[in-house]
Amino acid sequence: MPTAVLTDHERTAVQAYLRLLQTVRAALDGPSGSGRPPLVPPGALAEAEHALAAAGLAGNEEAFFRLLHTWCPEA
Repeated sequence: MPTAVLTDHERTAVQAYLRLLQTVRAALDGPSGSGRPPLVPPGALAEAEHALAAAGLAGNEEAFFRLLHTWCPEA
C-alpha cells in the first residue's frame, strides 16, 4: 500500500504516466507483420508531458520515478 501523500498534480502525473505506459504496452503487443512501427497516440504523450510539467517534475526524472515507485511499486 502506498505510503506517500501525493499532491493533486503529482497524482495526476503518476496516473498520466501509467496510462501512457499501458498505451505503449498495448501498441507493442498489437499485431506484428504490418511493416510499420507501433503507433502511440500523440495525445497520450502530450497528456503525460503536461501533467509532469504541472507537477514540477518535467526534466526531473529521478524524482518522478522515485515518487512513482513509492506510490505504485509494480509499475
